[in-house]
Amino acid sequence: MYHNYFGLKEQAFSIAVNPRYLYMSQQHKEALAHLLYGVKEGGFVMLSGEVGTGKTTIIRCLLEQLPENTEIAIVLNPMSNIKELLCTICDELGIAYNRENPQTKNLTDTLQQRLLDNHKQGKNTILLIDEAQLLSAEVLEQIRLLTNLETSTKKLLQIVLVGQPELNELLAQPRLRQLSQRITARFHLTPLTLDETERYINHRLSVAGMPKDKNPFTPRIIKQIYRFTGGIPRMINVLCERTLIGAYGHNKSQIDNKIFNMARKEVEGHRQSQINAPSQQAPYILYGTLSASALIGLGIIYFMLQLIFGQSHPNDNITYAPRNGDNSAPRSSSLSPSNPTAPSLGGNRSMPSFEIPDKIKAQAILFEYLKFEISPDTHPCWQINTQGHHCGETKFETWKGVKSLNRPIVLTLINPNKFNSHAVLIGIQDKHALMIDGERKQKIITLDKLGPLWTGEVFYAWKKPKDFSEPLVYGDKGETVIEVAAQFALLDAQTSPLTKKRFNIALRDRVKLFQREHNLKDDGILGERTLMKLNESLGLSTPLKLNFQ
Repeated sequence: MYHNYFGLKEQAFSIAVNPRYLYMSQQHKEALAHLLYGVKEGGFVMLSGEVGTGKTTIIRCLLEQLPENTEIAIVLNPMSNIKELLCTICDELGIAYNRENPQTKNLTDTLQQRLLDNHKQGKNTILLIDEAQLLSAEVLEQIRLLTNLETSTKKLLQIVLVGQPELNELLAQPRLRQLSQRITARFHLTPLTLDETERYINHRLSVAGMPKDKNPFTPRIIKQIYRFTGGIPRMINVLCERTLIGAYGHNKSQIDNKIFNMARKEVEGHRQSQINAPSQQAPYILYGTLSASALIGLGIIYFMLQLIFGQSHPNDNITYAPRNGDNSAPRSSSLSPSNPTAPSLGGNRSMPSFEIPDKIKAQAILFEYLKFEISPDTHPCWQINTQGHHCGETKFETWKGVKSLNRPIVLTLINPNKFNSHAVLIGIQDKHALMIDGERKQKIITLDKLGPLWTGEVFYAWKKPKDFSEPLVYGDKGETVIEVAAQFALLDAQTSPLTKKRFNIALRDRVKLFQREHNLKDDGILGERTLMKLNESLGLSTPLKLNFQ
C-alpha cells in the first residue's frame, strides 16, 4: 500500500524474524559471543531479556553458526511436566519411544543412549528451550540431571535456556543452585540506546530498499520514538510501521508530530475499548475466523480512515486533578480515552464506576497518586525508570497477598461486559477498598463487590537499586550489595554496614532475619520482594491506606 510511496521494496518494520533485517548492536554481538563460547564449553548457557529485546534474533544467529555435526532439539513451548518435555525432546531428535505409555526412566535412558551414539560419531547434541521462565523448578532440576552424562573432557548435552527476566529469579532458588552453578555463560539483553535506535531504524529502511534521501524519520522523531518505546526493537517496529502508514495517508514525505502522536495512540491501544464494545452507530460485525493477513488489512484500513478523515472520539480528552488534591479545577490532558458507560453485549448494564478501561491511563493515575513526574507523551513505566523506579506485575489468589505487598496498585478486572479493564486501589480497611476512578475521584468499594471482577493480576511500582537486574545471593558483589548493606545499617542504627563489597555471611543472616520478620521466605536471597519490603521499612515507598472510613 505505502511501500512504493517511500521507495520501499517490502515491509521494513515487520515483527516477524527475518535474517535479512538482522541488526546486531554491540550488546547483541557480545551476547552471541557468550552463547557460542558456552555451547562449545558444554553444560548450560542462558540468555535473558525483556520481551522484544531481540532474544529470538540472537538465537537465530546462534543456530546459523553451529557446526554441521550438530544435532539440536528446539523446545518452543515448555511443558508442564518432565515426561511431556522428554517426549518433545525425543520427537525433535527423531528418537523412537513407546508413545502409548511413555515412562520417564525409559525416555531418559533412550535419550542418553542417543547422546552416547552421537558422541561416538563426533556429533554435538544441543537442547534449546525458549520461554524457559515458564518451567517449574522440578522440571529444571530433571533437565540438569540430563547433563550428568559426560566424558572426561566434555558434557554430552549442551543446554541453552532462553527466557524473560523472571528466569534469573527462578534460577536463584536454593534448590536450583546446582543448575545455576553449571551455567558457563549467561547474558542479559537490555533495550537499545538512542544512537542504536537510530541506526536500527536506518538499517531496516536500507535493507527494504529506501533511498537515503527519502528517509522520513527526522532526528527529532527518532528521539520521540526512542522515548516512547524505551529502545525495545519490537515496539520500535510496531510504532514505525504505524507512522509510515500515517505519513502515506497524509501524503507527507516526512513524519511530523501530528502523525507520530496519532500512531502512538494506536500503539498504546487507547481505542481498544471502543473496538471491543461496538456502539449503536457502528456497522454490524461478522464474528468468525479471519486470517492474520485479513486482520492486518482491516487494522490498516481503520487507521487510514482515522488519518484521512480526522475522525475523533468524544472521550479523547480526560481530566487531571491538580497535584494539590483540589478537584475543583481540573486541567485537560490527552493520555487516553475513557468510556465508563460502554454498552454491554448482554444488555444495558453499565461498567462499575471505579473501572478504567485503558491500562496506560490506570498506570498514569497510579503514578500521579504516587507523586511521580510523568508526561502523556511517553509510556509511564519508561518515565519512572529514569526516576529510579521500576514497574512490576504479579498475581495473587486472595486479598492477603495485596495487603502483604502493601502499596497502591492497578488491578486487572473482567468487567460485566466480559472485557479486560483496570482499577486503581490505594487502600484496604476491613472489608472495603479505597479506589481512584478515571476522573481522579476517590471511592470506597466493598471487597465483596470488587473480588468477583478481579483476575488476581496486579501492577505496581517500586524503588529499584540502580544496577539491580537479578536476585543476589551469598558471594555476589556490586553496587546493589553495597546499597543494601548501607540500608540495613540505617535500619539498625549502626555506624557501619555489615559489608562494603561482597555479599557475605553476616549480610545473608541479616537478610534471613528480615525476611522472617516480614513473613517472607527466609532464603537469604536479595530478590525483588525483599528489596520492596526493605524500601517499605525505610519509608521509601507509599503504603496502602488502612484507615479511610
